[in-house]
Amino acid sequence: MESRTEPAEREPDIAVREPDTSARPPLVRELLLVVGLFLVYKFGRQLANGHTGEAFRNAHHVWDAERTLRLPGEGAIQDALLSSDTLVHIANTYYATVHFPATALFLIWLYLRRPRHYVWSRRVLAALTAAALVLHLTFPLAPPRLLAATGLVDTGQVYGPTVYGSTPQTDSMANQFAAMPSLHFGWALMLAVGLVVATSSRWRWLWLLHPLITLLVVVGTANHYWLDALAVTALLGIALAVIKLPDPARSLVVRRHAPARELAAPGAGR
Repeated sequence: MESRTEPAEREPDIAVREPDTSARPPLVRELLLVVGLFLVYKFGRQLANGHTGEAFRNAHHVWDAERTLRLPGEGAIQDALLSSDTLVHIANTYYATVHFPATALFLIWLYLRRPRHYVWSRRVLAALTAAALVLHLTFPLAPPRLLAATGLVDTGQVYGPTVYGSTPQTDSMANQFAAMPSLHFGWALMLAVGLVVATSSRWRWLWLLHPLITLLVVVGTANHYWLDALAVTALLGIALAVIKLPDPARSLVVRRHAPARELAAPGAGR
């Protein structure tokens, strides 16, 4: 009597989606590039200092233009914040602490998990920031918190915390006359766009809450006009139209792995 074992049926492969690491640029080069771009931007903003008179003239023009366009008053948002000391303190903290860390974490996550989207997002952010720097240099603008005609409160100075010195003309840490456009809002909007595009979860649209909250914060704290946000949105739209989005199918590599299976040993006839 013979015993025979039939070949085991082949189990289906398991598809595993992994980042396409072939598109990931060298880490050291990226660190040097990002730090270098940031330093160029910070130095460039400092070049716009000293245009106090022009900055306030432009501020009056922007304020009058918003009233002509019948845009909603920034004061309505600030009144809502000022209804609670806690709320306005949270808004000031959000403005002071979320901007750079959120953008850095966004780029780090893309670098590790979506390398192609990282390269695209970095290019878009660099183009947006460069365009904003040109506008900062050519159109110095005092924020609404410094323009008496607005009747708005400098919530950072009154309630804290603030990232700006109390005397804008002598502030060596930041150029307070670079309100147009709002990179706080522009970077937040690009963060949301980048994560919506790079992920597939049905909850990914919630990332749009970040630019929405940022918009309310920058306007409510009187750091920016509505037109500052509209200007940076237009610049971002141009950057997104010019810089091509990576092929989604190439952003992840699908590797198929067959699970290990035991083969029965042939039996012996007795």
